[in-house]
Amino acid sequence: MAYSTAAPPSCILQSIAGPSIWHHASADAMTAADVSGFITNGGALGMKVNDIVYHKDSTTTATALSMHKVVTVSATYPGAVDLSDGTVVGSATNTD
Repeated sequence: MAYSTAAPPSCILQSIAGPSIWHHASADAMTAADVSGFITNGGALGMKVNDIVYHKDSTTTATALSMHKVVTVSATYPGAVDLSDGTVVGSATNTD
């Protein structure tokens, strides 16, 4: 599935001096979010280099949450964003 501007990331912590934190939930796997330019309108949303993006694949509860860093934001409007490779920060596996 491809990114949809109708369901953009939302800024959950806007920073004045450091990185802001964003959350994005979609049917896209973590590997899709790693593709250069995945978020096609990040510049228009206010994303900046070094911002943090938490991405959740909403198609299943078994999918882990991943964290990415904004590597680049295109200067060409609406500012496609390249995210770093994802790091899993929470697994849906619960063994207790």
